[in-house]
Amino acid sequence: MATNGEGADMGEISPNQTIYINNLNERIKKEELRKSLYAMFSQFGTVLDVVALKTLKMRGQAFVVFKDIPSATRALRSMQNFPFYDKPMRIQFARGKSDIVAKIDGSYAEKVKRKPNEKRKAEEPVEAKKPKRQEVKKPEKKKEEAKFAPGAHLQPKQQPPNKILFVENLPEQTTDLMLSMLFQQFPGFKEVRMVTGKQGIAFVEFENEVEAGVAMNGLQHFKITPTHLMVISYAKK
Repeated sequence: MATNGEGADMGEISPNQTIYINNLNERIKKEELRKSLYAMFSQFGTVLDVVALKTLKMRGQAFVVFKDIPSATRALRSMQNFPFYDKPMRIQFARGKSDIVAKIDGSYAEKVKRKPNEKRKAEEPVEAKKPKRQEVKKPEKKKEEAKFAPGAHLQPKQQPPNKILFVENLPEQTTDLMLSMLFQQFPGFKEVRMVTGKQGIAFVEFENEVEAGVAMNGLQHFKITPTHLMVISYAKK
């Protein structure tokens, strides 16, 4: 997926489905960065794509493409200056429409026609497969996810208040860094401990029971991915 230019001042452009993020930590590996951005922004709506390049020009920058403008707007307003890997994110609407959005709304075909013949021939075999997958299969998948999303039927375990939280129903790709980014926005956060040898669960410690309870209420059933609702309880004492 490509984007047409970098972000611009918010006053110069209209809201659109793609947000441009800069001031990202340049030490984070590309795949880890993409997964973390996807997990972070999926709470605001359906994320179609995340672009994070490690080229010299694009270092410390990324694009997140949402299915609709309201989702992108909520993400921009909610996550502006959020401490992401120890650096506050700077978020703007992207200057141009992403290719994946152009394919969905039908304007991508015209864009391809304006390209030189040699470049068009090189791109058409790869791009021709994507519109069908986006337009036909994705809506059906979304319905299935809504009905059978893992964790949708789970309820937090009833335990006495504790400064340590028990988090379950995490997707396989979850890391302690991803969870730390989610929980560090709450006062009193201390650390995340993933459970060795057991996927899908972790412990998160706060300074006291009150602060742990605030974090639990704030992130209960947070969609760490569109198909996984995070379930949080107090840990057993």
